[in-house]
Amino acid sequence: MDDLEARQRLVVDVAHEGGELALDSFRQELSVETKAGPMDVVTAVDRAVQRRIVDRIAERFPEDDIVGEEDDAAKHVPENGIAWVIDPIDGTNNYIAGNRRWATSIALVEDGEPVAAANYLPAIDDRYVATSQGAQRNDDSVRVSDTTAPETFTIDPVFGLSQAERQALARVSRTIITEFGDLRRVGSGQTTLSMVASGELDAAVSTVDLSPWDTIAGVYLIRRAGGRVTDLTGERWRHDSEGLVASNGTAHDELVAAFGTFERT
Repeated sequence: MDDLEARQRLVVDVAHEGGELALDSFRQELSVETKAGPMDVVTAVDRAVQRRIVDRIAERFPEDDIVGEEDDAAKHVPENGIAWVIDPIDGTNNYIAGNRRWATSIALVEDGEPVAAANYLPAIDDRYVATSQGAQRNDDSVRVSDTTAPETFTIDPVFGLSQAERQALARVSRTIITEFGDLRRVGSGQTTLSMVASGELDAAVSTVDLSPWDTIAGVYLIRRAGGRVTDLTGERWRHDSEGLVASNGTAHDELVAAFGTFERT
């Protein structure tokens, strides 16, 4: 087994191990702190799960870079070499509330581009995995939806919870409701993108800058499932892009036209 294959297997293993560790404390009493704002929260479990994942990676590949949401992990994806991008609990507010829609997310990146990803939702026992061979949910191949008419699209607007982002969310939500089909708010970016990859949603959009741990794994899943992901101008999305438009590809240009003129937040 070469190093890349070994790393790809470890992506799945550590996502599962981290998710199971988080599940042990789900719907239990939690220690919760706020970060940048009252809705920007972190639990002791988030930190414990990230530490466990980082330790597991370091045991096997101590030279690899780590990018992660919590603690002192790097916050930017390097343009060269191998890096692991970790979100221990994506959807922490859901987790705290006892809502099952949260994920432990791992992406493996080489020279700035994802090469493997796993989003594990242990509370509902769904595991989304992407490699060069395609995308799977629970070991079954998945594809993006075949919806074609924009007015029937179900779209999730992916936004943070700061005041500025909530104002931007309100504007985007109005456009979804008036120009497209239905709106969903899952509350976990990686879960949302996984659902686009598997056809459970038709698209996801954001006019704000999103963190790499909230996006890269899910973006790779969508692409391996046959979908399309761009920035707000229609250019191929990268981890440093402004905004995000992710879809099944059939009405992508209409999505870019609708949301690309929105002011960035």
